[in-house]
Amino acid sequence: MSLLMELDQYDWQLLRVLQADARLSKVALSEQVNLSSSQCSRRLQRLEQLGLIDHYATHLNRELLGLNVMAFVSVTLEKHGENPAQRFHQAIKEIAAIQEGYSVTGDADYLLRVISEDLKSFSDFLMDQLVAIPGVSHVKSTVVLDCIKASNQLPLPKLATAQVLR
Repeated sequence: MSLLMELDQYDWQLLRVLQADARLSKVALSEQVNLSSSQCSRRLQRLEQLGLIDHYATHLNRELLGLNVMAFVSVTLEKHGENPAQRFHQAIKEIAAIQEGYSVTGDADYLLRVISEDLKSFSDFLMDQLVAIPGVSHVKSTVVLDCIKASNQLPLPKLATAQVLR
C-alpha cells in the first residue's frame, strides 16, 4: 500500500497547518485540525515516524544577519565517476556558505545555492574554497538581485486543502 494512501484528511490538514507554522502548540494545532490534543499528538508522532515530517526548523532573516549576497553557482567537474563526485560531495557538505547543493542535468554537473556577506566575501569563497576543491574544472555564478518568491511549503495535493469534516 502506498504511503499516501494511508493518509486521511486529518493527516493532510496537519501537514498543511504545520507547513504554515511549525511553532504552534499541540493545543493550537489540535484546534486548527479539529482533533483532541491526544489524537493530534498521536497523528503527529505517526507522521514523524513515517518520515513525512523530516525536521522542524527556524527560518532566519539572512539580510538582517548581514548575509546580503545570495547566488546560484553551477559547477562542472573535470572527471566524472564515483571518486571525484564523492570527494566533491564531501567538500561542499563542509562549507557553511553552501546552503543547498544539487546534482543536475544540463551544462553543469551541480547547482549550489550560496550565501555570503558581500560580493568580496562571495568572490573569496569562489576563489579560495570552491575552485580549490580537487576536480572542479568550471564554475559559473549568478548573483540574485531580488527574491521574487521563496517558499518552504510543498504543494500538497488538493485533498490536503479540503476542509476537515466536523
